[in-house]
This record gives sequence, structure tokens and C-alpha cells, in this order.
Amino acid sequence: MKNVRFTEDDISIGVRIDKFLTDRLKASSRSYMQNIIDKGLVKVNNKVVKSNYKLRGGDEIEVTIPEAEKLEVIPQEIPLDILYEDRDVIVINKPQGMVVHPAAGNKDNTLVNALLHHCEDLSGINGVIRPGIVHRIDKNTSGVLVAAKNDNAHNKLAEQLKEHTMNREYIALVEGRLNNESGTIDAPLGRNPQDRLKYAVVKNGKNAVTHYNVLQVFDRFTLVACKLETGRTHQIRVHMAYIGHPLVGDPLYGYKKQSFKLEGQLLHARILGFVHPSTGEYMEFEAPIPEYFQRIISKIKVS
Repeated sequence: MKNVRFTEDDISIGVRIDKFLTDRLKASSRSYMQNIIDKGLVKVNNKVVKSNYKLRGGDEIEVTIPEAEKLEVIPQEIPLDILYEDRDVIVINKPQGMVVHPAAGNKDNTLVNALLHHCEDLSGINGVIRPGIVHRIDKNTSGVLVAAKNDNAHNKLAEQLKEHTMNREYIALVEGRLNNESGTIDAPLGRNPQDRLKYAVVKNGKNAVTHYNVLQVFDRFTLVACKLETGRTHQIRVHMAYIGHPLVGDPLYGYKKQSFKLEGQLLHARILGFVHPSTGEYMEFEAPIPEYFQRIISKIKVS
């Protein structure tokens, strides 16, 4: 446990305490801080408060921060849709709903748990929580992903990501009709200053570039192919919302009133291409659009 105090000289009057503490303590998210507050670990003037408490002049805050929970990753026998495998790499078609690696709130049933059971070796560059993981896709995004079985393969694949030479193409269904057949969204991304759970286009964010091509236009939706030049967190989801066409089913960046009952955004990593770390040969893999995604497209074709 660690105790942190803020006096009246530190506080921002009128600001919610969960937002104030998230910003000042550089917490991973406001929901994490709200959880600490709900457990009674935050006191103002020696009294437990709620997350929506607004700071006042003269307030003094005491925060008790619990020690980080140590995660232990165990192999689990979980079916994998393997597109390709050799001694250096394994290419997986990840289903919607599967988290890539363990984290707080998702300790097991992740892709890493499945890989540890299937593979004798995985690269150790990202530590015990993310062995073999070179890049990630969101929990509710499906599609093709490569993992490295040794450090040499990991380094060479990571270099391709850094140099933007890895070919990554996604299919997305977005709200509304796009007027242009193709386009490029070049807008820097960073944490949303109003909500740390989200990302947003921000002035001093990291460079982010998404290219898109329209595949099919419907009455109220557009099917697009998005090619990543960079690979920022939630990049396609934020960029498409930024131009006024959020992904259908997106719980963070989409419309509050959803058109369909979905588990998450209609986004699928269809193509992944890279130079093999040992042979130097260019390899490309395609994961077919999953059935739940195809079913929605079929519905709107006849609407």
C-alpha cells in the first residue's frame, strides 16, 4: 500500500475527484480510480467520498493506492484457428471477444494463454505477460495476427512494424455514406483529455495515418477497407469517428443508439503481410470475414 496526500494548494476547485486523481496520479484510466474510490480508499477531510464529489476550497485528500496485482500466466487448452506456423512464427485468426494478453480484469482465456499451451517456445522480449506478442488487435476486433516464437523473429517483425513495411488491411462497416471512393486520414492520436479510457485526435499526439477505400455503399452504411500506415491504439475506430463515420457497433466511439445488437465494433483484420524473419520471403495471409459480420452485411443488402 502507498499513501498519497494532496493539500488545498494542490487541488482544482470544482473538478470531480475521480478526474482530478486520474490526471494527477497518471492512472491508467478513470474507471481504475473510480474503483479505488468505491473501495473507500480515498478520503477528503478524513471522510470517504464518492467518485462524483467536486473539490472545494480547503479540501485535503488522502489516497491509499493498493499494490499492483501480480499476474501469473498459465497455459490453457483453447482452440486456435492457425493460418500458418513454423519454428519462427505462428499466424492466428483471432475470434471476436478474445483478449490478446492477460491484464487486470482479463487474467485468463486470452490468446497468450492459448499460445503457451500450443507452442513450446515464444519470444520473451515482452516479458511473462505478453510472450510472443508483436502487435495487438482489440478484444472485439477479429482477424489475422502474428506472434513470434523466438527473440530474433520478434525483433525483425517489430522492425517491420516500426518501419511501416508490414501490410495490414482491415474491413469495417461504418455509419453513413462516404462520398469519396478513397481517402487518407492523417491525424495525430493520443489519450482523450476528457476520458482516459478513450483515444482522440489531439494536437500533440503520435503520428497516425489511415488509408481507406470504399467497397460498397448502402442506404445508411458503408463497407470500407482500411490500410494502416501506422498502428496506434484504436486507430481505425478513432479516425473513422473523426471524419463523421464511426464503426457500426463501436461501444466507445460509435453512436449511442446502435443499429444492431452486437458484441462490439464491426472491424476485421483481413490481411497481414510481412517478410519472414528467417527466409526473407514476403508472406501474406488472409482471414475470411467472420459469419456474424457477413450476416449483418446480408441484412443491410436487402434493406
